[in-house]
Amino acid sequence: MSSWRRLTEELECWHSSGTIATFWWRDDDAIDVTPQLDRLLRCAGSIPVSLAVIPSRASRALADRIGGEQSIAVLQHGWAHVSHLSGGQSEYPSSRTDEEVSRELVEGRAILLGLFGTQAIPIFVPPYHAFDPRFVPLLARNGFKGISRKGPRQEPPRVDGLVEVNAHVSPITWSKPPAFAGDDTYLDRIVEHLHGCRVGRYDAAEPTGLLTHHLDQNAESFAFIARFAEVVSEHPGATWLSAKEIFDVHRAPTTSSPASASAKGFQ
Repeated sequence: MSSWRRLTEELECWHSSGTIATFWWRDDDAIDVTPQLDRLLRCAGSIPVSLAVIPSRASRALADRIGGEQSIAVLQHGWAHVSHLSGGQSEYPSSRTDEEVSRELVEGRAILLGLFGTQAIPIFVPPYHAFDPRFVPLLARNGFKGISRKGPRQEPPRVDGLVEVNAHVSPITWSKPPAFAGDDTYLDRIVEHLHGCRVGRYDAAEPTGLLTHHLDQNAESFAFIARFAEVVSEHPGATWLSAKEIFDVHRAPTTSSPASASAKGFQ
């Protein structure tokens, strides 16, 4: 049986039981307008997409490109997407100070609010999915409502006052150049998460998260993404959710803190 058929059968199991399998779409590393970004948005169509934007590198052109698109939310993707961990990858290892991290959280939030307005919601996406646990309380303290990493979340879904909703499947292989490992590799992971949610192995309230990296996806990967988006969108046993829905963010601030003046340096 093909993996595409297995996906359809799993969704039919949800539908026949009177429940709906939920999905969300997060795309990491957005900084500017590129042909790859345009391709991603064409693939998505009306599907809600959460762009995890790197604050210190975000451009005015990106804000102009997606401004007014109600299906797009902007999440905060660290500060500069630069590792501070010797021998590993983490922008927020334990060696950094609370003061440094808090400053980047606040200034990054101000920049995104200044550029994207209400599209920028207070959800933090740590680069490399790495964020030292001792910094987690700083998120809520600095106005963040949620965090998104990778992998099935552990109950309870609220972590130190934050809602945690993760991504689960990333259709990319981090080789040089980045590659695609074939439909079956990623569909098996998707079906495994869906089945785990349905039978109680995972938290069924957490939607299955598709994680893309538009700057690095190749043609095969984009073809997979487009087909997957279509299958989920057309099946009565599945639905796409927006970041505002899954993180329960009803209204983003319309004004930013005084630190937003620093956003002028990133036009």
